[in-house]
Amino acid sequence: MAGGLQIFEKLLQFPLFQGMSRDDLEMVAGHTRFGFTKVSRGKMVAKEGTVCTHIHLLINGRMRTISNSDDHSYTVEEEVQAPFVLQPEAIYGYNQRYTQTFVALTDASFITIDKDEVGRLSEDFLVFRLNLLNIFATQAQKMSRQPWRQCPKTLRERIIRFFVLHCAYPAGAKNVYILMNQLAEELNESRLNISRELNSMQYDGLLILHRGRIEIPSLEQMLMA
Repeated sequence: MAGGLQIFEKLLQFPLFQGMSRDDLEMVAGHTRFGFTKVSRGKMVAKEGTVCTHIHLLINGRMRTISNSDDHSYTVEEEVQAPFVLQPEAIYGYNQRYTQTFVALTDASFITIDKDEVGRLSEDFLVFRLNLLNIFATQAQKMSRQPWRQCPKTLRERIIRFFVLHCAYPAGAKNVYILMNQLAEELNESRLNISRELNSMQYDGLLILHRGRIEIPSLEQMLMA
């Protein structure tokens, strides 16, 4: 990873650097103070609530992301793999802290860029600045449309919407750690009806029920059902 060419090739994987000219990327690779870190399998990469001082670019490996409700009554775990950027929005704004916990599922390698370098890259390279703005704008636009989406008509649709709204990434395997009573309370539904519908969804192959945990093998398959 010491060579500028290797850094150049790694940066091309990430949306922050897409659209930049080769000359600009060579300047970025040669003049930016990058950090290079490795995290062993099972070790924490970043913890919910800690201050975000760097952008982390996952260049090799897989991670588990852990998201908790405000009262920690339920938790959603997801898997992500390289190339992946850890919550770039957390480096700016009112709350400059991670809202998720990230744990390495395999040995993982990262390129890190501290906040000062992110600011300098934004000042020096228009495309980088626009890419960063596009990431923030896309997230804001998606959130602003949520209240205006059509309300689910059936209990199954309400359950699926609950899962989707609480997942950061709209695809892949998920684990939702929630008691059936809690899910019934969140959806303002009886526990019996929730239990019946979840068992029906399990019969249809959309999820697997465990004690205190709902395993979703494929969120995209659930959305297409």
